[in-house]
Amino acid sequence: TGAITALFAATIAVGQYDIKKVLAYSTISQLGFMVAAAGIGAYVAAIFHLVTHAFFKALLFLSAGSVIQGIEHGEAAHAPGGHAGHAFDPQDMRNMGGLRGRMAVTFAVYLVGTLALAGIVPFAGFFSKDEILADALHVNLAVYLLLTATAFLTAFYMGRQVLMVFFGSARSAPAAHARENPPVMTVPLVALA
Repeated sequence: TGAITALFAATIAVGQYDIKKVLAYSTISQLGFMVAAAGIGAYVAAIFHLVTHAFFKALLFLSAGSVIQGIEHGEAAHAPGGHAGHAFDPQDMRNMGGLRGRMAVTFAVYLVGTLALAGIVPFAGFFSKDEILADALHVNLAVYLLLTATAFLTAFYMGRQVLMVFFGSARSAPAAHARENPPVMTVPLVALA
């Protein structure tokens, strides 16, 4: 059940455009990892992943808030009176792009959280996911295969998110006018990273 949940939620995350929805479905997927670990008797690995996930997902959600705030600053600078006739969604990744240079601190910490979630060495997520996958390989091949597929999907949707938000050119005027947030927002992100 945990492995199927992990894979199913990861497939949903792949199709999202809202920056926070990608992270929310990712959370469900990672909880599936933890439940799968507990289901095969890997209780220490499940708790280890719970703890590492708490830190890097908190970093990602708070960094997503920094991105949204930066886009909203850009929107206010671009159209102080608001957009006549249509609503602008500052959470839609299709309205972002090119934020790497304008929000360098947020980009750096978001990249740290992404690499941890994707399970890249030497970040915390690698060690906790690897422990779950190693235990699954020895206990249940089907669970191992489902979780391995989920791990690859996680790396894919997080890579997609980083590319859409931070790379390329700005796909909206608010993104082109976005700016980094003050230290009261960025210092806690650096500490979490």
